[in-house]
Amino acid sequence: MTRAGAAQAAGALTAHRPMLLGLAYRMLGSLHDAEDVLQEAYLRWLDVDRAAVAEPRRYLSRVVTRLALDRLRARQAARETYVGPWLPEPVPTDPSPFGPLDTVEQRETLSTALLHLMERLTPPERAVYVLHTAFALPYAEIADLLDRSVAHCRQLHHRAVARIQDERRRFTAGPAEQRRLLDAFLAAARDGDLARLTDLVAADATAWSDGGGRVRAALNPVYGSDRIARFFAGIYGRRQPHVGAAPVELNGAPGLLLRWPDGTRYTLAVAADGGRITGLYLIGNPDKLTLVAD
Repeated sequence: MTRAGAAQAAGALTAHRPMLLGLAYRMLGSLHDAEDVLQEAYLRWLDVDRAAVAEPRRYLSRVVTRLALDRLRARQAARETYVGPWLPEPVPTDPSPFGPLDTVEQRETLSTALLHLMERLTPPERAVYVLHTAFALPYAEIADLLDRSVAHCRQLHHRAVARIQDERRRFTAGPAEQRRLLDAFLAAARDGDLARLTDLVAADATAWSDGGGRVRAALNPVYGSDRIARFFAGIYGRRQPHVGAAPVELNGAPGLLLRWPDGTRYTLAVAADGGRITGLYLIGNPDKLTLVAD
């Protein structure tokens, strides 16, 4: 291939990169894996007869979707050996590497809460859900991308919605409300104010912490407002004078970057509904925090 041909191929991929990266990340919950998928897609794009490709965006979307599906299937076995709960890799989105996040759907389908819920889906269900919900692709186009019938894609989307809908209703709060609750929760944790912490958290809330066996984290989800209050008062309150906290936008929503004196870092995000926190997501696995600047 000539240098001009390679440059032309790279330019076509670059033009669609934010969308393709957003697609791969929503499919995988890992920006590192998404970057790997885009690199492999680029190599395939170099080898194809690009003059015969009428719509590069659709062709590349097809390749990225299929590569992400293959990766999803391959990592299911590896996930069984992961230490503790697995949470998606947090990604700073100010600015967004995924292009504009102008709609509720674009932001929500990047959220830690929804990406975590999407782990319940089969790879085909997740692909259809992402393509239809985040990118508003019609079922006919999705069917073409996945080599499935339109009726089957509709069925896959219906099953995906049914699997996550009940939990999804529990995080309807917008960014301003999430920020208010997150800041209030942090202040109460610093003070060791169990009563205030309990009041901020829904009675049936769940907290997940992902350390990946690399840093201290709960090996199982923490259920209920009382246990969650005690858990966060215990890990944060005792170290309050020495633990730093900085606001950061992660996955299109408010978050916090917490830093311990020994350099250990965690990100914290919440889901909320009805004026209370319904889910907390604490991520400390250093392999997942390389993109989060201090």
